[in-house]
Amino acid sequence: MLFTLWFINLIVWCTAQKQNFLLIIVDDLRTALGCYGDAKAYTPNIDRLATEAAIFSQAFAQQALCAPSRNSFLTSRRPDTLHLYDFYNYWRKDIGNFTTLPQHLKNNGYITKSVGKVFHPGISSNNSDDSPYSWSETPFHPFTERYKDAPMCQTNMQMLPAQNLLCPVKVSSMPNKTLPDIEILREAKTFLSNQAGNSSPFFLAVGFQKPHIPFKYPKKYLKNHPLHKFEVPKPYKWSNNVSSIAYNPWNDLRKREDVAALNLKFPWEKIPKSFARLIIQSYYASVTYIDDLIGTLINHLERLSIRGDTTIILMSDHGWSLGEHAVWAKYSNYDVALKVPLIVSIPGLTYEKLKENTNVNNSSKGNQIFIDSIVELVDIFPTIADLANISIPICSNESMQITCSEGITFIPLIRAALKDEVILWKKAAFAQYPRPSIEPSIHPNSDEPRLKEIEAMGGIV
Repeated sequence: MLFTLWFINLIVWCTAQKQNFLLIIVDDLRTALGCYGDAKAYTPNIDRLATEAAIFSQAFAQQALCAPSRNSFLTSRRPDTLHLYDFYNYWRKDIGNFTTLPQHLKNNGYITKSVGKVFHPGISSNNSDDSPYSWSETPFHPFTERYKDAPMCQTNMQMLPAQNLLCPVKVSSMPNKTLPDIEILREAKTFLSNQAGNSSPFFLAVGFQKPHIPFKYPKKYLKNHPLHKFEVPKPYKWSNNVSSIAYNPWNDLRKREDVAALNLKFPWEKIPKSFARLIIQSYYASVTYIDDLIGTLINHLERLSIRGDTTIILMSDHGWSLGEHAVWAKYSNYDVALKVPLIVSIPGLTYEKLKENTNVNNSSKGNQIFIDSIVELVDIFPTIADLANISIPICSNESMQITCSEGITFIPLIRAALKDEVILWKKAAFAQYPRPSIEPSIHPNSDEPRLKEIEAMGGIV
């Protein structure tokens, strides 16, 4: 009898230890997905994943800018704890030796790998993607990333290749006949193949670069998005009743040659509706491109017979405005800039139950679980730690040098939704955005002020 109990406990322990994680981070992705009810989206692969997952409809980033958001959710510390609101500081050097999500997993026996844009590259991750602390292997960046802003885009109106915002391309004409996200997919598949027979659990973080601008994507995806289906949001104007500090002048778009050719008066003149529709079209086409790659990645996981051992979390670092309030890009506290897709498929919890069409009642639509409770990206770290049975405590006021979290695990929400139960949860999410002045400016950049330039901080709860 004692031997039987010991053997059962050993099986449970081994199963828990073998939980793998595939974290898919899609840069600048708003909830422009079919599974979120967006009729303009064409995302069949992510939608298929969503049928085996919990879909969070109210997930929010803590800052709508790449580096601060990524540093925040990978350390589970809020931007005002990190004091990292820009691209030019590294938390271990300037703030505190905070443990990261991959570092915590690595310290507990996981093989950790970064492929693509996980941490923001550059000073904010010590020009090393936080290696060697966070990763078991050298982080991978695609060779063709160096051509990200190269003049390779051409329209009928341009004689020479240009640095455009809109840049559908023929892949075979690109350097090395590929694109960065295709390289990222290839490396991720290689890592998974190498891990398939490994007894050690893995944490693979895959950071796809699109739909981040420029919209350089295979032009074949335009066929899924005819221009006639896109219109600018209504009302397509900035309200005079809103403080100008809330406005971001989309300076990064203005630098692109095709946008500069519009000769728009800074900062309030709107992008013409005809060009605005082209921006929206290319955004959605870029999302379909990434959806295709994600489908290939998940299919590879299934072919290796490790899908049933792997939790998949699909998310973004923040959203992106597509003309709402006549505003574009991120750089604000608007809902569309902060709200992100968050899709979580967990073996033994959502994956098999939804795959078998288990009865999940009012919280579901069809064969999907929708969770409307508020969650934040700082909750990602404690949730994964919870699933790996290496939970971390909530941070106290004196927690600069310990492993802890300013978020909370949202696994109880998923368990409750599967039982069609409602539990008390967060009443609000907190996000913030800095500005160098009340009025929009180019120098200093209203959208990306350096730490020493910040004069005002906007917050939203």
